[in-house]
Amino acid sequence: MMMLDIPIIFYLLLFVVAFLYANVGHGGASGYLALMALFGFAPEQMRPTALLLNLFVSLTAFIQFYRGGFFLHRLFIPFALSSVPLSFLGGTLTVDAILYKRVLGLLLLVPIGRFLFVPNVQKEKLRADHTGLAMGIGVGIGFLSGLIGIGGGILLSPALLLLRWADQKQAAAVSALFIFVNSLAGLGGQLMKGVGFVSGMIALVAVAFAGGLLGAWTGAFKYGQSALKFILAGVLALAAYKLLQTGA
Repeated sequence: MMMLDIPIIFYLLLFVVAFLYANVGHGGASGYLALMALFGFAPEQMRPTALLLNLFVSLTAFIQFYRGGFFLHRLFIPFALSSVPLSFLGGTLTVDAILYKRVLGLLLLVPIGRFLFVPNVQKEKLRADHTGLAMGIGVGIGFLSGLIGIGGGILLSPALLLLRWADQKQAAAVSALFIFVNSLAGLGGQLMKGVGFVSGMIALVAVAFAGGLLGAWTGAFKYGQSALKFILAGVLALAAYKLLQTGA
């Protein structure tokens, strides 16, 4: 494990990020990566750390949304079948540090839009899903997931809502399990070439798991946290700016 002095504020923000992402069925990797970028983590630390945290939070989110009866097997399967092999492949690749930060900065714009601008879809306005298109989307998301160190939920969830294949809670349930399997595949690919986690990994997992558990429960059985989502969007925007403008 790589040593890094992590301040208390990082843990507090980590809890909030895990809570808000799990609230909409996400594992939170893009948020964790944003925080790590702001606090000076190295890219070789960021990818495996984010994916490991993703595993715990996304599984927690899936269980809660599944209990709520929102999971759609037919929608999950084609995305997962096409994405998992590509996520593993992406995880085996080494990315130039500057290029990695640029791509991550661009990807952070997606969850900002997801939290601020993508509306829920009413069930009576849902459309039939298309297996071929779903598998094509899964290929692209899977590769980016493994390459950058995200689970892909920040890309899948908006796609499901914009295509009107699922409402918000159905999209959350499908995305949560999608994130779990892709994070597992991406982390597996990275482990094949050797990776290093930050010191204090158990503490990071515990904080993220606690935030994810509470967020998933409120998302599946209560209501969204609109005000907090605006705050999270602001944090992501700051991280995206830093990554795109300074490359640091």
